[in-house]
Amino acid sequence: MGDRNETTVTDFLFLGLTDHLPLQIILFVLLLFLYLVTLGGNLGMITLIRIDPRLHTPMYFFLSHLSFVDVCSSSSIAPKMLWDIFAEKRGISFMGCAAQMWFFGLFVATECCLLASMAYDRYVAICKPLLYTLLMSQRVCEQLVVGPYAVALTSTMTHTILTFCLPFCGPNIINHFFCDISPLLSLACADTWTNKLVLFVLAGAVGVLSGLVITVSYICILVAILKIQTADGRRKAFSTCTSHLTAICVLYGTLFFNYVRPGSGFSLDTNKVISLFYTVVTPMLNPLIYSLRNKEVKDALRRMSERKNSSKGWMK
Repeated sequence: MGDRNETTVTDFLFLGLTDHLPLQIILFVLLLFLYLVTLGGNLGMITLIRIDPRLHTPMYFFLSHLSFVDVCSSSSIAPKMLWDIFAEKRGISFMGCAAQMWFFGLFVATECCLLASMAYDRYVAICKPLLYTLLMSQRVCEQLVVGPYAVALTSTMTHTILTFCLPFCGPNIINHFFCDISPLLSLACADTWTNKLVLFVLAGAVGVLSGLVITVSYICILVAILKIQTADGRRKAFSTCTSHLTAICVLYGTLFFNYVRPGSGFSLDTNKVISLFYTVVTPMLNPLIYSLRNKEVKDALRRMSERKNSSKGWMK
């Protein structure tokens, strides 16, 4: 028992992305640009929804929370990752590692559930338009936002506590650029079967249940759209869902490929590339998807631009 206490791990070291200086410079500039675009795009989306009364609807209420979650999930990884690119010692404390894993897991799980809430919103809007105001009241919308946070908090807290209660007494080098649960479990000096089982059950429940809500909602939406008589009506109905569907495909596609696919035949470097996509690229894409493919957001941007131009003209 004494030997184990003497060799208990107090911090972890990341192998990071690369040790080649030219590649480090390219990665730093690229990732810094992506992170700044993520912050600007998502904070801009939150601000636009807040100041434009025409965007004070359930759909954009959910979208503002999605943007908040994207900012938080990216910020839990990107600053440390950028700092470590040129660092000689890419270290993180034991508690810092636990905090990073908790925050990132919390916001990713929340995003999965928020996308399910947004799918239900689209279902009500298209399949039950006359009851939309009643079914999507402010209280219901708040519940559909609080629910994802509560589910994600329960799941992530369970994983974090179980993982960091394990003894870490051997190597402390993580072949990654952030504290992900899989490489951490491989460093534990105890049997991790229980942890993996809980991970499979809870993460599977979050993914499957949110995916099921999304699937059922869009099956009902598709059936309702096909019943519309005119092609223009079908196009307009489906256009309200394209941005949301794109966001779902981007997030679920990368998470599925990284965590559900068979591990054989894929190197750890491949895992890093995939992880980069959903930790840095995906949070950047969501505001672009919703601004480029959404007429209401484009109109709101145009109105805000016109107000700024008119105010400048008045000051002159």
